Amino acid sequence: MPMQMMYTHNAPEASTGGTSDEVAEPVVNFLKWLYHFIEANEIYHVENMYEDGFYKISEFYFKDKPWPAPDAVQDITEEKDDQSIFMILYRELYYRHIYARLKPTLEHRFDSYSNYCELFAYLLASDEPVKIELPNKWLWDIIDEFVYQFQSFQQFKSKAGKINEEEKNMLRDEDNAWKVTAVLNILIQLTEKCNINAQLVALERGETITEDIAGEFGVKPIYTMTGFFSLIGLLRLYCLLGDYHMALSCIEHIQFKDKDMMALVPACQITANYYAGFAYFMIRKYANTIQLYQHILGYMQRTKQFFQNRSFQAEDINKKNDQMLALLAIASTFCPLRLDESVNIQIKEKHNEKVTRLQHGDMTVYDELFFSGCPKFLSPVVSETSSSPFGSSGPRGLQLQVFKTEVEQQRLIPTLRSFLKLYTSIPISKLAKFLDMHENEVRCCLMAFKHKKEIAKGDGGDQTTLDIDFYVDKDMIHISDTKIARHYGDYYVQQILKLKESNKMIISAALSNTTPVATTPGIV
Repeated sequence: MPMQMMYTHNAPEASTGGTSDEVAEPVVNFLKWLYHFIEANEIYHVENMYEDGFYKISEFYFKDKPWPAPDAVQDITEEKDDQSIFMILYRELYYRHIYARLKPTLEHRFDSYSNYCELFAYLLASDEPVKIELPNKWLWDIIDEFVYQFQSFQQFKSKAGKINEEEKNMLRDEDNAWKVTAVLNILIQLTEKCNINAQLVALERGETITEDIAGEFGVKPIYTMTGFFSLIGLLRLYCLLGDYHMALSCIEHIQFKDKDMMALVPACQITANYYAGFAYFMIRKYANTIQLYQHILGYMQRTKQFFQNRSFQAEDINKKNDQMLALLAIASTFCPLRLDESVNIQIKEKHNEKVTRLQHGDMTVYDELFFSGCPKFLSPVVSETSSSPFGSSGPRGLQLQVFKTEVEQQRLIPTLRSFLKLYTSIPISKLAKFLDMHENEVRCCLMAFKHKKEIAKGDGGDQTTLDIDFYVDKDMIHISDTKIARHYGDYYVQQILKLKESNKMIISAALSNTTPVATTPGIV
């Protein structure tokens, strides 16, 4: 049934209870149809109602207020069991909406955590695979929101000075809620339930996924996709906690390709690329960061119209886009690779003045770009007092200090590179005079340059990726300029995209100035 008809068409087994009279009729019909389709396990209709109907009704009826309380929905749908899967899923939507549009209370935070525990227990504690199926987008949003609400709770607890005495007592009574170990264990159990890592290894080898590989639960899509999305959730969580090597170990078998499982949900693909790129950035594998960010920024550029039509996603997507551009500006300074034309244009539009300051050795701009691009870090231990175990700057300041140590080590490398590019060979003594340094210090700088260059290449780095190479023979430096041929295809692709956008604007303007009698098929 078309979505527009669902909001006005009488729902199955319409209730005449007094509770439904307090809720707008389209909302009542939506809830009844959603209940009907979830009970009937009609995933196609559930997907349409979730991806289209839920957000449209939220925007129209519940822009600044919560959805009907779960008790009221139980009366509307005549669901007798408040622990049924429909009620668990509805409460997940209910609390998620409060987090997105309103300010959650501490009671909301505890109740939402309890509901997530019930949802995951429904999947994990069952002796046999559950029969229900859910859309991939909903499964991803469940995992993504679970990690987000944990992050929000930790940030709430860290503001000890703003918490009143009643809230402090509630936190002490519910000290098991939103514990970092509990959240990690849930995500790990979801990955193990479906043997997702074994499945990913088999896919790498080109094997067909069978029950021998995936297990009884892993052959069911709801378990496979939940396990896969949990790997991305672990990647994000470990990045927020500052454990970058552990973060990357979670995704060691994931192939960042358009046809990979994460491509089924664009928001998952963007999140995975952002956090994986940031983890590589913090362990100084800048070439890997550049490779991931170029790929995903190009993808976002090609599909931006899709996200702009969904206002609830556009803000998050635009924020991730800006964060990646800021980090890419730093990474390309430390590891000067040839960037795609479209990405270069975005960096110049967004950070042209800051990039110029980077090239002139302005140290303060590194802090600005890092804070613009980094996620909101968390502390695994939150003190009840206003004093933080990380000092006044908190975990974010600690990560900045780690980054600034790297910046300080790289401080002379751009200047050193600029001199080396002018020569094919140069004595160390002459270079020392240019740099106003002692010869031994220049040797140390050259060794540091070589060392940083090798690290920056990352996994499977190509010797030709950097713009210069050299070796030292006694007191003479021999330089090899490794220029990379420009790829003209990028330029033409960018111009084609601009032409398509211009054509759309022209057609839209032409149609807006005319009043067609009937819609003509075939017009794009």
